[in-house]
Amino acid sequence: MTRPTISGISPFFIVADVPAALSFYRDKLGFEITFRGPTPEDEFFGIVRRDGAMIMLKSLGVISDGKEVIVDPVPNYSRKPACSWDAYLEVADPDALAVEFASRVVPFAVPLADNDDGLRGFVIRDIDGYGLFFGRLRA
Repeated sequence: MTRPTISGISPFFIVADVPAALSFYRDKLGFEITFRGPTPEDEFFGIVRRDGAMIMLKSLGVISDGKEVIVDPVPNYSRKPACSWDAYLEVADPDALAVEFASRVVPFAVPLADNDDGLRGFVIRDIDGYGLFFGRLRA
């Protein structure tokens, strides 16, 4: 019997402003916006994709004292700085990707380096504070 394949995993981030988050991922990190909506007048959900990586973004509102209040993003970094990754994006050549991001003036939360976990890569913090590690296992 053939074992079923899992072809990917996609983080689902709660964000403050979906259009702003979509712009960041497109303009700074080179992702393609594959969905935004549900309508142009009401954009509270979006999906971005770059190669095999997909990230879902959503803003949430809750009713409090009769008014809608936006739910704040809660990235791992804000809870525990030592656990600053919200997503690991496997990259064959993190050095080349770091050069690409630097050319777009993307600030690095953790610069390109070999870390103690046997990985080579870097961390970018998005506009909502989510930590994205771009890297690979060291050879």
